[in-house]
Amino acid sequence: QVDRFLHQLRLSDDVLQDVTARFQAEMLKGLARDTNPTAAVKMLPSFVRSLPDGSEKGEFLAVDLGGSQLRAHQVKVFDDGKQSSQLESKLYPTPKEVTQGNGAELFDYVADCLSDFMETRNLKQKKLPLGFTFSFPCKQTKLDEGVLLEWTKHFRVRGVQGTDVVSSLHRALQRHQANVDVLALVNDTVGTMMTCGYDDQRCEVGLIIGTGTNACYMEEMRHISLVEGDEGRMCINTEWGAFGDDGALDDLRTEFDRELDLGSLNPGKQLFEKMISSLYLGELVRLILLKMTKEGLLFNGKVSTALLTKGKIEMKHVSAMENYKEGLSNTREILTELKLFPSEEDCVAVQHVCTIVSFRSASLCAAALAAILTRLRDNKKLLRMRTTVGIDGGLYKTHPKYAKRLHKVLRRLVPACDVRFVLSRGGSGRGAALVTAVALRLAAQRRRLDAALAPLLLPPSTLQEVRDSMRAELEYGLKRETQGQATVKMLPTYVCGMPDGTEKGKFLALDLGGTNFRVLLVKIKSGRRRSVQMYNKIFAIPLEIMQGTGEELFDHIVQCIADFLDYMGIKGARLPLGFTFSFPCRQASIDKGTLVGWTKGFKATDCEGEDVVDMLREAIRRRNEFDLDIVAVVNDTVGTMMTCGYEDPNCEIGLIAGTGTNVCYMEDMKNIEIVEGNEGQMCINTEWGAFGDNGCIDHIRTKYDREVDEGSLNPGKQRYEKMTSGMYLGEIVRQILIDLTKQGLLFRGHISESLRKRGIFETKFLSQIESDRLALLQVRRVLQQLGLDSTCEDSIIVKEVCAAVSTRAARLCGAGLAAVVEKKRQNRGVERLQITVGVDGTLYKLHPHFSRLLQETVKELAPQCDVTFMLSEDGSGKGAALITAVAKRLHNVGQK
Repeated sequence: QVDRFLHQLRLSDDVLQDVTARFQAEMLKGLARDTNPTAAVKMLPSFVRSLPDGSEKGEFLAVDLGGSQLRAHQVKVFDDGKQSSQLESKLYPTPKEVTQGNGAELFDYVADCLSDFMETRNLKQKKLPLGFTFSFPCKQTKLDEGVLLEWTKHFRVRGVQGTDVVSSLHRALQRHQANVDVLALVNDTVGTMMTCGYDDQRCEVGLIIGTGTNACYMEEMRHISLVEGDEGRMCINTEWGAFGDDGALDDLRTEFDRELDLGSLNPGKQLFEKMISSLYLGELVRLILLKMTKEGLLFNGKVSTALLTKGKIEMKHVSAMENYKEGLSNTREILTELKLFPSEEDCVAVQHVCTIVSFRSASLCAAALAAILTRLRDNKKLLRMRTTVGIDGGLYKTHPKYAKRLHKVLRRLVPACDVRFVLSRGGSGRGAALVTAVALRLAAQRRRLDAALAPLLLPPSTLQEVRDSMRAELEYGLKRETQGQATVKMLPTYVCGMPDGTEKGKFLALDLGGTNFRVLLVKIKSGRRRSVQMYNKIFAIPLEIMQGTGEELFDHIVQCIADFLDYMGIKGARLPLGFTFSFPCRQASIDKGTLVGWTKGFKATDCEGEDVVDMLREAIRRRNEFDLDIVAVVNDTVGTMMTCGYEDPNCEIGLIAGTGTNVCYMEDMKNIEIVEGNEGQMCINTEWGAFGDNGCIDHIRTKYDREVDEGSLNPGKQRYEKMTSGMYLGEIVRQILIDLTKQGLLFRGHISESLRKRGIFETKFLSQIESDRLALLQVRRVLQQLGLDSTCEDSIIVKEVCAAVSTRAARLCGAGLAAVVEKKRQNRGVERLQITVGVDGTLYKLHPHFSRLLQETVKELAPQCDVTFMLSEDGSGKGAALITAVAKRLHNVGQK
């Protein structure tokens, strides 16, 4: 009979899964800026961004206001490696005249209680930070500020709604001359999560099931449009008690729920809470028993005065009646006290009513919690998730069967989540102290992190100095008397013309500049069907060849050429060849290049000071299988400029920002004192990677730059390149991470073996980590690939370090390029210059922010130049062929 009478309160798993889906939809509404104002579930940001990591320490005060009693706490947190804390508390009543009076009286009462507590604990002379647990919905804009949205439970204090409760408490404390700093406003749910999170690092959900009910969890910042910023996580106080206030649960609410709501202090509000929490379940049982009695189903239809009286059945009675052993006898005793004189059947029926009401409460709680757990699992992109829920509240702790029912239903609703429930130790008071401790820890870490990264942040004035120094070095390199001492060597390339569209024919191109070597066949067509077709093959250059003898290196190159000619079936053809050789060379003509010095990890002996074209020809002769017409030796930067110049006649600058960095540009012959002749232009290969080797930029080099330089193959050389190129940025990041780990800011202070390995942090990882599309969880996975066991907070710091290093690189590169474009403008003698820069290099192409930052810097430092950036299509291959084609064209013109 009871089951039939209360069938609406019995919820199937299908119905509960539907409730889960509805709550998920409400969560999304609450998180979005546009829909939050009308959302029932407010999803309030708590500004708690981190869980405890065990390094917190200090002495704190906490005040907990929100239930039937006010609690004052003294909390000592020890950094002893055992994550231990000590809690001393005192309870104070919250009389009706306080909970339903005016705001000034309420906060004066809180301050009075705290002052009394400090007096009894001998704390009056200390200035301690305080965490304020305030268990009502507040809109926070920062950790120590919160505007009360509305009162819940039995509180109805006038003049507080819509005001900042922290300011009100602060003023009351001043009136009581209490020497206290209120540093954090904390919801009790958040405090519960933090308390359990101190003991269990997996805890990322807080749940209260007591007088009221609520939940919080750690949400990805990128999903919280109510708060600025995308990095990291923030605890969201769902305020799920209001779920259904917009009618979303109307089909599940029974006549008893509606009657209870109408008789409450806040009709139409906190409807989900009124179906779950202990403040209401006893009254719900009373209303059900009253109707059943009136319909003659209980107590022979005889209603007592007590049964007619609101609040006569409380949650403690429901718990007692559901007790395992004494349940039936407790039921008889309670009903007899209510003057109902029950039969044995009546006692069994009443016990069953209590079971149905409390079981529905646990089931609804499980359904909403399932939505939160599913969201966490989806955020982490996991098929299966292990997590911990920190839990507090009298209903969960004291009801004999509630916890078991909640766990059982939850397992059925989210089988892909392995959930551990941990009871809060020290409650929300200890939690408020821990929130305060974490806030102080993060503030201290922030100061130390800022200090570590400050030298990498270059103000505009410093970038202007770099631009001006670069400009001066460009001039030194062009002048005969200063060229020998110049760090920027300004090497003539003997490329004296750009493509004009008439180039045609078949050409070979070689590309040497990294760990791979390419051979290309390039077919160029002119006229209306102008096109460039390329065929290429990539060959590895083993480390023992890169750092062996020069003869071994060039024999290996010729072996690769022979393989390619066989592969293409053109071994008998004597084709013109362009040799892209991406190392500093001093050229005496377009087909002669003396190697100045190796860079980028190459160390082949007997090459520096030798003509690389002659070395290639000798290796071809030694093999004696084929012959080639070597027309041009080309730097990859020049090839990049030529490739873009083929498409855009305005292109007169080439830039490489990849493994290495360099720039070339078309200079007026009259300015190049180191080459005979004054007519026309010649492309100058600046070799700007050596900028600063004379110490002119030492004032902006950090200790991390010096460590990277000392550990490189060429200490003291290519200093600008080591601050701006892809080959070194990852190593700079690694050095910073080691330093921060030594300071205890990363990886729990533990320097792993993998972090000690030079070269482990490749620059490609910077691009991955800084990607806007990459969530912090994926950043952690990248770090795990590197053998670095990181927390979410570690991931944020690593991402910030990567951004600081790559931003500095882009800005320095932009400052150097600004010097070049300004020189071009002054060469032309124009007020405003329009010019195109051809660009190549993986750092520029693949890094998510490098190109934008570089372009912005050029615009800031060369405001009179309108610079177009054009991505090169295979500059080192196609460009070498085009230079060869242009050289052949100019040679033929000269012959005629």
